[in-house]
Amino acid sequence: QVQVVESGGGLVQPGGSLRLSCAASGNIFSIYTMGWYRQAPGKQRELVANITSGGMLNYQDSMKGRFTISRDGAWNPVYLQMNSLKPEDTAVYYCYAAYYTSSYSQDVVWGQGTQVTVSS
Repeated sequence: QVQVVESGGGLVQPGGSLRLSCAASGNIFSIYTMGWYRQAPGKQRELVANITSGGMLNYQDSMKGRFTISRDGAWNPVYLQMNSLKPEDTAVYYCYAAYYTSSYSQDVVWGQGTQVTVSS
């Protein structure tokens, strides 16, 4: 089993920066992808960015150049550096981890979410 916990959300002014962290625990060596989704009020959850065990990075196009995903060592932690934040980035940000189970199937675990509010 794997668990993830996010931290680092808050209130920031437009143009500002925030760094989110996601700490994984449990059988972290079974993880093959970690990343972030976000969900704004009244909207569907959307991918922000993810990183694979091989180091491949994937971003939603609208966030390329402003957001950077990275990790320290074996998934602990995974960071999302967000720069040049805009009011439309306001959302609850969810960390997730995709991993292989003991029965060789795949599963996904989600964090509880952290609120990011961009407002003057």
